[in-house]
Amino acid sequence: MARNSPLPIDPLAEAKRQWIAHGWTDAADGMTVVISVMRAQQLLLARVDAALKPFGLSFARFELLRLLAFSRAGRLPLSSVVARLQVHATSVTSTADRLVRDGLIVREPHPHDGRAAMLALTDAGRELVERATEALNAEVFADPGLSPSDAADLAGIVARLRRDAGDFTDPRPLPDPL
Repeated sequence: MARNSPLPIDPLAEAKRQWIAHGWTDAADGMTVVISVMRAQQLLLARVDAALKPFGLSFARFELLRLLAFSRAGRLPLSSVVARLQVHATSVTSTADRLVRDGLIVREPHPHDGRAAMLALTDAGRELVERATEALNAEVFADPGLSPSDAADLAGIVARLRRDAGDFTDPRPLPDPL
């Protein structure tokens, strides 16, 4: 939730002080990291939500539309969408249902697997996601609230955390060009 004015103290610094005062010194730094990242996520998501609100999109709906728009043909199997967005199939299906209802995507039969479904972007969905992307780029991504150096450092640190947690593996090195 956004505030009209900053708090007079950093509540996370106070929480760390309390953690230490209660004898949880070994966990104080970790608690501070976890809660700091969670609070930063809240702040960034509020900016993203504000940028997407005029388009009637949640971030989940935007992500699905953007993923389809990035694909070569504007369509992907549902299973590929689930894997790439790293969310449960039920969440993707629910989001897709709303996008179908709104005429932004359509479900199509899979050309090779009769049990699978394809999600395909409509012209209206493509036009909307392009406008929403322009807004997100201008209002959030072009200036995330960090210097370019800090942004690069943070992205690298979080990528290592994600990799070490099993979120992805480093790609194999490419061979040298001939």
